[in-house]
Amino acid sequence: MRVLPECKALANETRLRILEWLKDPAASFPAAADTAGLGVCVGLIQQKAGTSASTVSAHLAILQRAGFLLATRQGQWTYYRRDEDRIRAFTERLHRDL
Repeated sequence: MRVLPECKALANETRLRILEWLKDPAASFPAAADTAGLGVCVGLIQQKAGTSASTVSAHLAILQRAGFLLATRQGQWTYYRRDEDRIRAFTERLHRDL
């Protein structure tokens, strides 16, 4: 049985916390409240995670490849937000298959 990329992405506590924070970005990142729905910039996620820029970028890339995050580039900044439709589809598939 092969392990789904979504499961690999969820097998890390920092990535789980990032998904949790992005579920309610206004509460988790009050400074990001004015990004007009773009999401939260990498710098704020890095600060909250307490990791290096390269480590948080790797976590975000894994979550994006698994389909859990959407990225929007705005000038020199990249903003991340959850892809709720993909997350819902994954959880429904998990529920159905297990």
